[in-house]
Amino acid sequence: MAYDRVLLAHGSGGILSRDLVEKLFLRRFDNPALACMDDSAALNLGFLLPQDGGQAIGDQLAFTTDSYVVKPLFWNGGNIGRLAVCGTVNDLAMVGARPVWLTAGFIIEEGFSMSVLESVAETMRTTADEAGVSIVAGDTKVVERGSADDLFINTAGVGVIPRGVTISARNARPGDMVIVSGYIGDHGIAVLSQREGLEFGTDVVSDVAPLNALVEAILRPPESDSGPTSESVHALRDPTRGGLGTTLNEIAQQSGVGIRIYEDRVPVREGVATACEMLGYDPLYVANEGKLVAVVARCDAEQVLEVMRKQRYGENAAIIGEVTDEPRGKVVMKTAVGGTRIINMLTGEMLPRIC
Repeated sequence: MAYDRVLLAHGSGGILSRDLVEKLFLRRFDNPALACMDDSAALNLGFLLPQDGGQAIGDQLAFTTDSYVVKPLFWNGGNIGRLAVCGTVNDLAMVGARPVWLTAGFIIEEGFSMSVLESVAETMRTTADEAGVSIVAGDTKVVERGSADDLFINTAGVGVIPRGVTISARNARPGDMVIVSGYIGDHGIAVLSQREGLEFGTDVVSDVAPLNALVEAILRPPESDSGPTSESVHALRDPTRGGLGTTLNEIAQQSGVGIRIYEDRVPVREGVATACEMLGYDPLYVANEGKLVAVVARCDAEQVLEVMRKQRYGENAAIIGEVTDEPRGKVVMKTAVGGTRIINMLTGEMLPRIC
């Protein structure tokens, strides 16, 4: 490792985060499921979950875990409880799984408001109901005053991957199209504005939302032979820490392909664009918690887009680029003025404690 101390940037989701995972953790924990480096592990257990009619819908489990240390705990459009449920549900959905069960672990600082804790728990319940999952186990720890920052939450999740679904960030192919499910950067700017008391002339609301219904819609068998199928979708990722730019780099590197996007096709709200311009941020690297990136077969891209736009959390979906042969492992953007810009992974820590 190049550093003898952990930096905030090691938690950014960017270059140092990847360096930490690959050089420290992956070397010690290496196994085929972990080596895929997807949002969830796809586990072949020979596991069969019967439907109402008694037929198995899948023989793979998806398993994931995540921890939430966001500051502040509440912001415009969400709170740490909604974030904890949505984040884990979405990680399961990004490998095509149907989320089923979650666990929840709470690390609470002594003196924390019981009414605030109750509000967070109630939000987790309503969000789990929205996503169609159950919180089936958990743990609670209380630490001395000053030993934590109010409240941290860990969630783990289990889902079932339907038969015939093979989705991974390693599956992008030259010629595929890249779709983003809506406006980028909403979550990061909403949390930052709450944290710093900033106003940008218009309310920026966090996009935190469960995306499993959106994913199920684009993987659902078509009513006619001409529609997209689960085989149309090659890769899915939710661009959280590190934003869209970092996520696209991860897909390009894991698949050994290039990705080209177009600046004028990337959807950014006016309020987010204004905030980024004022603060010197790039919307491509601002966190999202209710968006996904889909890499799909070119022949089915328009149909996948149409399906997404009919869903609550995909109404503003857009095709923003394509997968290319070269440059391998790199992302380039055609700018609005006609130039070409290299989009690297996030370097350093732009917005700490954002999720």
